[in-house]
Amino acid sequence: MRLAPALLALALAGCSLQPAITPGAGEPARQHSHPRYAPPPGGNAYWDPALGVYVLQGSSKLYYRERVYYRWDRGWSWASSPRGPWQPTDSSGVPAALGRSLGH
Repeated sequence: MRLAPALLALALAGCSLQPAITPGAGEPARQHSHPRYAPPPGGNAYWDPALGVYVLQGSSKLYYRERVYYRWDRGWSWASSPRGPWQPTDSSGVPAALGRSLGH
């Protein structure tokens, strides 16, 4: 039976406690890219998993997914280029999580 405490000590030797790491309060989750959705061409953007779209940096409320740009300006619109022309749509015309998040 002297072997049991030695085996337990050996098993626990590889264990260690680490402090929990949590992102700062209010910081959006960011990923460089998504495995299925390609980033916008030439755009400085990051993937936001909560919204399900790329967020273009430096542009107020401009988003991208699957060759379509979306923007919020007192309502939703979409375009095939970040410069437009912009076509109005409602929240059913944008990715679901994005529409729920910003389509007040």
